[in-house]
Amino acid sequence: MLKRIIHLSIAHRWAVLAIVVVLGGLGVWSFQRLPIDATPDITNVQVQINTEATGYSPLEAEQRVTFPVETAIAGLPGLQYTRSVSRYGLSQVTVVFEDGTDIYFARQQVNERLQGVRSQLPPGLEPQLGPIATGLGEIFMYVVEADEGARKADGTAYTPEDLRTLQDWVIRPQLRNTKGVTEVNTIGGFVRQYHVTPWPERLSALGLTLGDVVEALENNNANLGAGYVERYGEQLLLRSPGQAGSIADLQGIVVANRNGVPIRVADVADVLMGEELRTGAATENGKEIVLGTVFMLVGENSREVAQATAKQLEVASRALPPGVTANPIYDRTELVDRTIKTVETNLVEGALLVVVVLFLLLGNIRAAIITAMVIPLAMLMTITGMVANRVSGNLMSLGALDFGLIVDGAVIIVENCLRRFSEAQHQAGRLLTREERFALAEDATVEVIKPSIF
Repeated sequence: MLKRIIHLSIAHRWAVLAIVVVLGGLGVWSFQRLPIDATPDITNVQVQINTEATGYSPLEAEQRVTFPVETAIAGLPGLQYTRSVSRYGLSQVTVVFEDGTDIYFARQQVNERLQGVRSQLPPGLEPQLGPIATGLGEIFMYVVEADEGARKADGTAYTPEDLRTLQDWVIRPQLRNTKGVTEVNTIGGFVRQYHVTPWPERLSALGLTLGDVVEALENNNANLGAGYVERYGEQLLLRSPGQAGSIADLQGIVVANRNGVPIRVADVADVLMGEELRTGAATENGKEIVLGTVFMLVGENSREVAQATAKQLEVASRALPPGVTANPIYDRTELVDRTIKTVETNLVEGALLVVVVLFLLLGNIRAAIITAMVIPLAMLMTITGMVANRVSGNLMSLGALDFGLIVDGAVIIVENCLRRFSEAQHQAGRLLTREERFALAEDATVEVIKPSIF
C-alpha cells in the first residue's frame, strides 16, 4: 500500500505539487483567522447556580437551598457531577457536564430544572445562573477614580459613592454592550440606596408595626393605569402616577389614619439617602477607588475582546464629569502580545537552527531546501486544523513545537535517497537519468518509510 502511494505520488508529481500549494494557501487563509491567546482555556463545561439567602447560616443554606437544588439537577443529560459551597447568606452549586456539551444547552437544562424547584425554596429566594464565563475569563480591569482636587458642581469632593454611581450608570452599561463581553463586576464604592429607618417608640405609641410601614411603602410606590376616555374620536389615556421620586415623596406616604389624622412615614421614621452594606473595598495608593472587572464570553478571542473593551472604555470615559477618569490597570492584550513575541522568537530560531544543521550535515543544497520546506508546510496544515477545531494559538499549542521532530521523517528519507543515488552513480560511473533517479527514490523511500512513520 505504501509503495503504491509513493509510486503514484512520483508518477503524478505535478498533481501532488498542486495539492501542496492548495494546502499551503488554505493554511495562509486560516492563519489570518487563527484565534490568539496567552494560554489554553481547559475549563470544563460548567454552570453555576448562585442563591443569595440573607440571614441563613451555612447549615441552613445547605439544608434549605443547596440540597434541594442539587437534588433537582440530578439526572440531567450529559451531567458529570455537581459540587457545592454553602456559606453564610450564600449557596453556590456548580454543575459540571461532559466535555463537548453545548454550554447553552446545558444552561437551558439547568434553568428548566430550577423552574420546578423554586416552589420548594423558602419565599424570597431566587436562584440565578452565573455568567457564561470561565476561570480565565477575566480579560480586562479598570479603575474609576477622581483626580486630586477634583470637585463636583456643588463644590464638594467626589466620594466613593459618587464613583460607584458613575460606574454603575455610565461605564458598566456601555461595556456590557461590547461584543464578546458577558459580565462586568464591580468592587469598591457604595451602592446608593434610600433608607427608611423607623422609630420603634413612635410606632408603639401609634399602635403600628414595621410591617405596616413596609406595606405602606409597597402599596404607595407604583404607577397604575386606568384605561382611557374617548372624546370626539380621540383616545385620552388615564394613569395614576404614584411612584416615589424623591425623599419628600417617601416621607409623604400615609401609613395609617388616627381619628381622621393621617400618619405619614415622616412621622414614624427617618428617610434619608444611605449606602448598601458591603464586605470589601478596593484601594490604590491608600485611596479608595472603584474597580471594574470585565469577563469574556466562553469561546471568544480574548485578544480581540480585550482590544474592543479598551476602545469602548475610552468612549465611555467621555461621558464622565471633569476630574473623574477610568483607567485600565490590566489588559489581556499585553500578555497575549508578549506571548506571541515569545512564540515567534522560538519558532523562527528553531526553524533557522534546523535549516542550518540540514545544510551542514546533508551536504546537498537542494536536499536541504526540500527537507526544510516541510517546516512551513507542516505549520500551515497544523494551523488549518487548529482553526477548524477552534484551538487557539498560544504558548502551549505553538511554543512547544519541535521542528527537529517535524523534519525527522523527511531527513531520513532524503538522506537515504542521496545515499542510494551516490552508490548507483559510483557503480555506473556516470550521472543517473531522471527515470533512474525516480526508480531509486521510490525504492529508497519504501526502504525507510516504515521506521520513519514509526
